[in-house]
Amino acid sequence: MASNYSDILKRIYAALEASRAVFARSTPGAIETEYKIGHDPVTEADRALDAVLRKELLREGEGWLSEESVDDPVRLQRSRVWVVDPLDGTREFVTGIPEFCASIGFVEDGRPVAGGIYNPATDETFLGSIDSGVTYNGKLARPSQRRTLEGALVLASRSEVKRGEWKPFENGVFNIRPMGSVAYKLALVSAGLADVTFTLTPKHEWDVVAGVALVQSAGGFVSTLDKSNLLANRRDPLLSGLLASGPYLKDQLIALVEPHLRVAEQAP
Repeated sequence: MASNYSDILKRIYAALEASRAVFARSTPGAIETEYKIGHDPVTEADRALDAVLRKELLREGEGWLSEESVDDPVRLQRSRVWVVDPLDGTREFVTGIPEFCASIGFVEDGRPVAGGIYNPATDETFLGSIDSGVTYNGKLARPSQRRTLEGALVLASRSEVKRGEWKPFENGVFNIRPMGSVAYKLALVSAGLADVTFTLTPKHEWDVVAGVALVQSAGGFVSTLDKSNLLANRRDPLLSGLLASGPYLKDQLIALVEPHLRVAEQAP
């Protein structure tokens, strides 16, 4: 990949390779689990991955935002920031469902410009930047070129489906597949392995920045719920929700979800 972000991509790839060794020390479905406030699971693998990724990625003068690190507000003064979820899909990891990943996003002046996602259960690696495109397991990939939602594969959050949040969409002309890890869902959309994914419920930057970087780098469509580009490294990293698809499904996707939007006010 010829890219202005070639050094960044090398670091991301090295970090994903280092995560492979950490994942290999654990058996999905047979993991000791603790629970954070709010009942979110966390494992020793989350913490070990956070340490490994930080070591491989972070350089002097760069910022760091990770689900498993104490937030350091110094990041707000940095123009180049890593936004990382060391293990997205911990619930699936704990139960042995192969829908979890290490997720690495790189942000420059608030814009997601490079990312990498590795699913150890399926041995899939997604890597890309805005000026190099995206590779899937080392081969150049592109998002879905589908022009209609009819027959499209739409990836939904498994927990959102369980809570009934996808009821309004169940009788649509597309196929809904519940799945864990929003980062992995976005990666699949970036490589054209699914047509659409969206969430109308809040997500944190670390959940989505890597996937957003990949979808946009591949030439796909991404939008927040207020129809704007995602800006990252904000003081409050909670986002209202996210839409993502192949480039030609943008208008149909917006029309589909617009009646159901509960747009949260963007943080200043």
